[in-house]
Amino acid sequence: MPVFTKKNIIRYPFYLLYGFAVLLVAIVAYHHWIIGVVGVVLLIGALVLYIKLERLMSDELESYISMLSHRLKKVGEEALMEMPIGIMLFNDDYQIEWTNPFLASCFNEDTLVGRSLYDVAESLIPLIKQEVDNDVFTLHERKFNVILKREERLVYFFDVTEKVEIEKLYEDERTVLGVIFLDNYDELTQGMDDQLKSNLNSKVTSLVNSWGQEYGLFIKRTSSDRFIAILNEQILIHLEKSKFSILDRVREETSKYNIPLTLSVGIGIGSSNLPELGALAQSSLDLALGRGGDQVAIKQTNGKVKFYGGKTNPMEKRTRVRARVISHALKELVSESSKVMVMGHKYPDMDAIGSSIGILKVAQVNQKDGYIVLDTEQLDEGVKRLLAEIKKDSDLWSRIISPDEALNLVSEDTLLVVVDTHKPSLVIEDRLLNKVENVVVIDHHRRAEEFIEDPLLVYMEPYASSTAELVTELLEYQPKRFKIDMLEATALLAGIIVDTKSFTLRTGSRTFDAASFLRSQGADTVLVQKFLKEDVNQYVRRARFIEKAHIYKTGIAISRGEESESYDQVLLAQAADTLLSISGVVASFVISKRNDNRIGISARSLGDVNVQVIMESLQGGGHLTNAATQLQNITLDEAEERLKQVIDEYLEGGKKS
Repeated sequence: MPVFTKKNIIRYPFYLLYGFAVLLVAIVAYHHWIIGVVGVVLLIGALVLYIKLERLMSDELESYISMLSHRLKKVGEEALMEMPIGIMLFNDDYQIEWTNPFLASCFNEDTLVGRSLYDVAESLIPLIKQEVDNDVFTLHERKFNVILKREERLVYFFDVTEKVEIEKLYEDERTVLGVIFLDNYDELTQGMDDQLKSNLNSKVTSLVNSWGQEYGLFIKRTSSDRFIAILNEQILIHLEKSKFSILDRVREETSKYNIPLTLSVGIGIGSSNLPELGALAQSSLDLALGRGGDQVAIKQTNGKVKFYGGKTNPMEKRTRVRARVISHALKELVSESSKVMVMGHKYPDMDAIGSSIGILKVAQVNQKDGYIVLDTEQLDEGVKRLLAEIKKDSDLWSRIISPDEALNLVSEDTLLVVVDTHKPSLVIEDRLLNKVENVVVIDHHRRAEEFIEDPLLVYMEPYASSTAELVTELLEYQPKRFKIDMLEATALLAGIIVDTKSFTLRTGSRTFDAASFLRSQGADTVLVQKFLKEDVNQYVRRARFIEKAHIYKTGIAISRGEESESYDQVLLAQAADTLLSISGVVASFVISKRNDNRIGISARSLGDVNVQVIMESLQGGGHLTNAATQLQNITLDEAEERLKQVIDEYLEGGKKS
C-alpha cells in the first residue's frame, strides 16, 4: 500500500500524466513520424525538468528536517538540563549515575553523581523496593511528587510544595461546627435559688467564652444548657493537642461550689455542607452523652469518631420518669408484635442471662410468646449452674432456644430485644439481627462507634450498674397482674451482684432500689452465691495470675498467663478483680491467650484510671472501671507491649490535660 508523503502526492499524478503522454506520442508517431519525434523530444525535456524539480524539493525537505531535528535536539537538551523537573538515574546498588542540574540544586549540591540514595534520600528506598510507582516525599523542606520508572531505574521529581501548601491551607480553613452541652444542668438547677443559679450561669458562660477567645472560636449560648461553636480545622487541631481543657476547667471550677457540673461537646468536621456539619455535630453530641457525658466526640463524614475526655465516673442522671416512659414504649412494641426474642452478647454472663429472663417476663406479662436465644456451647461455669437450675422449671427452659431455632421462628412482625450490648459484632447471632427489622437495644455500657443500625427503641444508661438493673426498673412499670418467680428474680439479682462486685463498684441508690424490689419478689441470695461458687482448679489458676503480677507504673498492675495455656474471659476478669484488692493497686490488667486463640485483656480500676479509654485504644470497650478487649494475630509479648504503650499515652494525656 503506497505511503502518501508530500513527495508522493506530486510524483504519482506526474507519472500518470507522463504515461498518458507517452501513449499519445506513440499513436501520433505511428501516423506522423515527424510529429512523433517532436513529441519524444518534448517528453524527454519534461522528464529532465521534473527530475531537477524533484531533487530541489528533496534537498529543501532534507534541509528542513535537519534543521527541525537540530532544534528538537537542542530543546530536548535544554529541557532536560534546565526544566524545573528533577530527573535521576540510579543503578542496582542504589548509586546515583546521573541527575539534571535542577535536582542537584534542590539538594544544594553541585553534583549528586556517585552518591548513594541511602545518604541523599533514604526515604526513596522503600518506594523503589515496593510496588508503588509514585508518592509524595519531603526532601530538604520541599514536597515532591516522585514518579518511578522501575525498569529504566529512572525517577522524576515534580515540585508540588505550593500545591501541598494550598491544600493544607484549604483543609485548615474548612469550617467546623460544635455543640456544647451542659450535661446535668437541669437536674442541678432544679430547686436552686435565683442568685446561685445566676452565679452558676455567669461562671460557666465566662469559662466557655474565655476558652473560645483563647483558641479563636466563635461561641454563642443558645439556651440554658447549650452553646454553638464555630471554628476551623486548624483551631480544632490545637484543641485536640490541649485534650479539650475546657472539660477540666468547668468540672474543677464548679466543684468549688459543690456543683458537679460537666460538659459534653459534639463536633462535626469534613464537609463544606453546613446542614451536614450540623447533623454530624448533633450526632457526635448524642454519642458523647450516650457514653456518659463529660467528653468530646468528633465525627467525620466517613463515620469515624474520635473521643476526648470521659475520664471521670459518670454521675447518675437517669430519672424514674425516663424509666417509666421507656417501659411504656417497650410495652407498646411488645403488644404490636407476634413474638419477642431476646439475645445477649457472645459468651453471656450473669447480667446478659438475667436481663434476658427479665425481658422474657415483659413479653409474658403482655401475653406474647417470648424466647431467649442462647448458644449453650459458649457459657462459663456460673451461667451453666444457673441453666441447670432453670432446667428444673420446664416452662422457663422451653423458652430457651438455639440461634438456628430462632432463625426458623422469625416472622415479619417479630420483635428482637438485644440486651447487655449494642455492638452488632458481639451479639450471639448476627444473622438474626440482620433478619429482624424491629429491634430494641437495652444496655448499660458506654456507647461505642459500632452500633446496631436503626433500632426502634434504645435504652442505654451508662450510669446504671448493670443491664439487669435497667430491666428490673422496666418490670416495675409493667402491668401489675404478675409476680416474678423466685428463680427469675434470683437471675436478675445475680446479674446486678456480678456486675457490681457485690455492690462495691458502680453502685447508686437506684441499684439498691432494684435489688430491694427483686428481694421482695423472692430473689434468693444464697442461690446467687451457689451460682458464683468457684472450682478449686479455677481458684488455683487465678492465684497464679496474682503471683505473676508486677507493678508497671504507680498503682497499675499487669499480669499475664502462660504461653502454652489458654484461659476463658471470666477467669481473666476474676484475676483482674482480685488484683484490685491488693494494697496500692488502683488499676489492673490481665493478659492471656483465650480458648478461641485470640489474646484477651481484662481491665479493672477503682475509678482513678479510666480503663474504658485504654481498652478502646485497643479496639475494646466497657466502663470506666471495667473494660476488656480481644486482639487477633498477635503474640503475648506484642500484646503486653501495645498495652504498655497505650497506658503511657493515656497517662501522658492525663498530665497534659
